Amino acid sequence: MTDPIAWLILLPLFWATAAFLLGPGRGARLAIAALLAQCGLALQLAADVIDGGARTHAVGGWGAPLGIDLAVGGLSALMLVLTQAIALPLAVYARAYFADGAPAVRYFWTLTGFLLAGLNALFLAADLFNLYVTLELVGLAAVGLVAAGGSARQVAAALRYLFAALVGSVMYLLGVALIYGAHGTVSLQTLAPLVDARAPAAVWIACGLMLAGLMLKTAIFPFHYWLPPAHGGAPAPVSALLSALVVKASFYLILRLSLEVFAPLAATAATALGLLGAAAIAWGSWQALRTVHIKMLVAWSTVAQLGYLFLVFPLLAPDGLALQAGVMQAIAHGLAKAAMFAAVGVLMLATGRDTLEGLAGVAGRMPLTLFAFGLAGVTLMGLPPSGGFLAKWLLIEAALTHGQWGWVAVVIAGGLLAAAYVFRVLRQAFLLAPADSPFHPVPRSMEWTAFVLATASMLLGLQGVELMSLLAAGS
Repeated sequence: MTDPIAWLILLPLFWATAAFLLGPGRGARLAIAALLAQCGLALQLAADVIDGGARTHAVGGWGAPLGIDLAVGGLSALMLVLTQAIALPLAVYARAYFADGAPAVRYFWTLTGFLLAGLNALFLAADLFNLYVTLELVGLAAVGLVAAGGSARQVAAALRYLFAALVGSVMYLLGVALIYGAHGTVSLQTLAPLVDARAPAAVWIACGLMLAGLMLKTAIFPFHYWLPPAHGGAPAPVSALLSALVVKASFYLILRLSLEVFAPLAATAATALGLLGAAAIAWGSWQALRTVHIKMLVAWSTVAQLGYLFLVFPLLAPDGLALQAGVMQAIAHGLAKAAMFAAVGVLMLATGRDTLEGLAGVAGRMPLTLFAFGLAGVTLMGLPPSGGFLAKWLLIEAALTHGQWGWVAVVIAGGLLAAAYVFRVLRQAFLLAPADSPFHPVPRSMEWTAFVLATASMLLGLQGVELMSLLAAGS
C-alpha cells in the first residue's frame, strides 16, 4: 500500500506508538525522520491533486456507504502541507528545548504523533462522523500536551481547555445525530445536494449546534476564554503547535461545511460570524496591548488574528476571493505564530523571565531571535511582501467588490493594532539591560528554527499564485 493518503495517517500513529514504547522522553530522532517522510508524502499528494484533481481512498477497500472514504481536494491538500511543514521545524526546536529533561517531554513525542495523525485524518475525512472522531483525537492530544508539564497553572489551563473541547464535541455530535436522523447518511458528498433552504427544523438546529461547537473549539470571541491560559501557559513548542495548527482544524471544518453541506443555510449566519471576527480582532488586540507577560501577549494575538478568518464568511462568493483570503490567512498565521512562539520561547529561556520588562537588552544579545519575532510581526501586521499582506489584500479586494466598506476598516484597524503590540516587544528589547541581568545561552538550532518559520511567512506572499492554483485544482 503506497497511497500517501493512508500513510499520512498511519505513519504518525506508528512513530507515536514507537515513542511511547521507547520510554518517557524518547523518540525525538524518530519523529524528525518520520516528519521528513510526511512532508514528502504531503507534497506528493498536492502534486497529484494539481495533476488530476480531487481524489478518494476507500479504507481497506470498503468505500462508503458500507465502509469509510478518505478524500483530498485543494483545500485539504494545502492544510496537509501546512501541517507537516510547521511540525517538522517545531520538532527540531522541541528536541533542543527539552534537552534538559523537563517534565513536559515525558510524553511530548507520543502526544504530538497522535495530534498530527488526528489532524491529517481530519483533513482527509469525508463524512461528518469521522470528522468528529478525528476532532476528538486532536482535542485530547492537545489537552494532554498542555497538561504535560504538571504545574498547577498548566493543569488548570488544560482542564479549562478540556471542558471547552468536550462541550464543543457534544454539540457537534448532537448535530451529526440530527442530520443522520433527517437524511439517513453522514457522507458529505451525499448530503450536499439534500440540504437546502427548505430543510426541516432538525437540520437547521443541527447546523446551529455544529457551528456553535466548532466556534467554541476555534476560540473565536466570545468563546475564547480557554485559549490564552492554554497557549500562554504551555511550553513554547506546544504553544506553537496549538496556535499554528490545532485551532485551524475546527476553522477548516466550519469553512468546509459552509462551502459544502450547509452552504444554503450558512448564508443566514454569515454577517454574525463576520461581526464576531471583528470583535475578536478588537478584544484580542486590546488584551495584547495590556498584558505584561510576553507569552500571553502572543496568545492574545492569536485570539485577534483568528478574527480575520471569520471575516471571510460575509464575503464568500463564486469569485473565490474571500476563500483565497481565508486560506492564505490561515497559512500565513500558522507560520508566523509558530515562529513567534518559538522566538518567545528562546527569549524566555535566555532571560529567565516571562515579562516584557525582562526583555531589555536582548536586541544586542540575541539579534537573530528578535529579527525572527519582527518578521513574524510583519506578517501579522499585513505588510508586504508577507503572506499576511496578501491575505489582507484579498480580503479588502473582496470587501470592495461587494461594496462592504466596513470590513475594509476592520482589516486596516486590525493591522494597526497588531503593529502596536508587536512594537511593544521590539521597543523593550532595544532598551539597555541592567548590569546584573541574567543571561543563559540557548542552542542555535532553536534560534534558526524561529527564523526559518518567520522567513517562510514572509516569502509566502511571493508564492500565492502557486498556492491558489492548488486550491482551485482540487475544488
